[in-house]
Amino acid sequence: MSKPHDDAVSTQHSPAARGDVRDGKREEYVLTLSCPDKQGIVHAVSSYLFMTGCNIEDSQQFGDRDTGLFFMRVHFSADPGVTVDKLRASFSAVGDSFHMDWQVHPAGERMRVVLMVSRFGHCLNDLLFRSGSGALPVDIAAVVSNHTDFEGLAASYGVPFHHIPVTKGSEESKQEAEARLLRLIEEENVELVVLARYMQVLSDNLCKQLSGRIINIHHSFLPSFKGARPYHQAHARGVKLIGATAHYVTAELDEGPIIEQEVERVGHEATPQQLVAVGRDVECQALARAVKWHSEHRVLLNGHRTVVFA
Repeated sequence: MSKPHDDAVSTQHSPAARGDVRDGKREEYVLTLSCPDKQGIVHAVSSYLFMTGCNIEDSQQFGDRDTGLFFMRVHFSADPGVTVDKLRASFSAVGDSFHMDWQVHPAGERMRVVLMVSRFGHCLNDLLFRSGSGALPVDIAAVVSNHTDFEGLAASYGVPFHHIPVTKGSEESKQEAEARLLRLIEEENVELVVLARYMQVLSDNLCKQLSGRIINIHHSFLPSFKGARPYHQAHARGVKLIGATAHYVTAELDEGPIIEQEVERVGHEATPQQLVAVGRDVECQALARAVKWHSEHRVLLNGHRTVVFA
């Protein structure tokens, strides 16, 4: 199994790697990878970066004994002449030798995101504010809704709003709505879709097309409190913890790989309305962290689970 002290070549001893560059700013990148675990992975990655004139700024890794897979995220800087295209072309030999699933991204690149919402706007408002204030490193390309309730909210942040209605019980309407969504995603070069309390069940086909690129938020009472008014159901059962779960969307409803969860303790005196208020807060927190970590390439899929280098 690869270890942090694997006999890697240190990038800290190369003049280029130390940042002794006078003719331009060093660019920063993020490399993520997963592969079958074996000796030499860390050494190979570190040696490649050293030979390419790169300097490791931060490195995180995890070997899963259960699955036999190794996961790694490396944040590094490079000389101005080293571009992302050159890195992708030259690293392929390392990736192939270890059967890696890998990606390289510019560290400062803001991910383009579409937010989807129905009639509960707390998560939408939170994400719009975080993005607008610079706390969330994403560019919100559009807000999509099956209702028009939050058109004004989107406009106040200067974000395009798209009303894509879905007729209840109409499979044709649902297919048309999803086709419009996919066209928007392609036209706007969207990399991530966030269901910020979007209350429509997506088709298996759409879930597959957006696999690993769509995040949902739900209250952690599922599956204990399914259906309408889950917080009222929880109040009736004397729940002591309010929770929320952010996860990737799969064809299995609310059972995709979990990215983040948040909880808040509540007392016996809390009313259903107070539980709803607490629930909205934890939903916002969990979803914002999940979107941030995904956009910074900190989340790697590990079967039905995730590895999160937070």
